[in-house]
Amino acid sequence: MIRVGFHASIRQGYEAAARSAARLGCSVFQYFPKNPRSLSPKAIDDEDARRCKAFCRDKGIVSVAHAPYPVNLAAGDARLAEAVRRCLLNDLAIAEANGSVGVVVHFGRPADPDPLAGYRRILRMLNGILDEWRGGALLLLENQAGRFGSTFEELVAIRRLSDHPEKIGFCFDTCHAFASGLWNGRNWAELEARGRELGFFAHVKVVHLNDSRHPSGSRRDAHANIGCGRIGGAMAEPVRALAGFGLPFVLETPASAEMPLAVEMERVKEFCR
Repeated sequence: MIRVGFHASIRQGYEAAARSAARLGCSVFQYFPKNPRSLSPKAIDDEDARRCKAFCRDKGIVSVAHAPYPVNLAAGDARLAEAVRRCLLNDLAIAEANGSVGVVVHFGRPADPDPLAGYRRILRMLNGILDEWRGGALLLLENQAGRFGSTFEELVAIRRLSDHPEKIGFCFDTCHAFASGLWNGRNWAELEARGRELGFFAHVKVVHLNDSRHPSGSRRDAHANIGCGRIGGAMAEPVRALAGFGLPFVLETPASAEMPLAVEMERVKEFCR
């Protein structure tokens, strides 16, 4: 069975987000644990989280959290790095309370042109957070659309070199892979073989399934509805392969009257028929 869903609002709470996903026929949903534009920690509503976890368990729904936009694992400023550390520990605690797989976090944006310095900062950040984290929710590193953090080799190496690789997984974003030039719409078989060889797909826990408004290699991250962007029908090959791995798909695509969520989810399912 293919699992597909969307990014749900928590404006009415975590349980309400899970119920809205169920009403729309989703078997997976993603949510921001707190204000997506702030690093400030949020007090956990334990009762709401308990109800969300129970509802998802009863309905067979997978949930995953997404870190706020300002999070940068490669932050160089000491004050910012500490704020990111506290933010992600809070996100992990919220995800754990809700029974979520983990917290998706972008790979990182180094402040200087030296990639090695950026990698070192990411490792320091991950080690500092995961030294303290004792729960089962994972940090899920997401591939990026630019030059940094876009390859399987980078993500796998950071996980391997960390002090706690067992606490790290991956999120694979199709639009980011396409925009970075990692995937050009014709080389999926080669990319899949490389990902298997490196052990990347063994640790992917969720897929961000997005078409792209810009061509492969543009390094411009702009999502389009499935089959309506520059990837188009080429999306079918990775969908079939990743569904075969049993991975859940989260749509982060534009909402519109022309492309209702139910229609878009059915389009994804058609790729596997």
